[in-house]
Amino acid sequence: MIASTIDVLGPWSWVVLGLILVGLEIAVPGAFLVWLGVAALLTGLFDALLGLSWQASLLTFGALSVLSVLAGRFVTSRKDEELDEARYLNRRAASLMHGSFFLSSPIENGEGHIRVGDSTWRVVGPDMPNGSVVRVVRVEGTTLHVEPA
Repeated sequence: MIASTIDVLGPWSWVVLGLILVGLEIAVPGAFLVWLGVAALLTGLFDALLGLSWQASLLTFGALSVLSVLAGRFVTSRKDEELDEARYLNRRAASLMHGSFFLSSPIENGEGHIRVGDSTWRVVGPDMPNGSVVRVVRVEGTTLHVEPA
């Protein structure tokens, strides 16, 4: 029954498959099915123009699927000019690099604290009095290495 429907529809079977795959992308997000849908739509177009056999149609769909997925990855890949905020998402300590802050407790014996917003961070650096301005030069886990600003 399915084979006879595909045979009756001819190139339209690829168009229908392409529309179904593009439509499924809405229900199953991930930006993958849309590229397979584009490949199926293009296969339907080539089949309509060239009258491909089912074997040639299948090979065309396979090749176009690979090409469209690769093209989709290229189009949707992040560029070097991505925002700093996105680069430091879920890496809050790294976002503090090169920032200047006031010591909330003095650095004694190489350890102290700074306050950033509602958080207190452990800092390591040369001994300095409370209220001194420091600059973050390195991050190791949740410890910030600082130097006088």
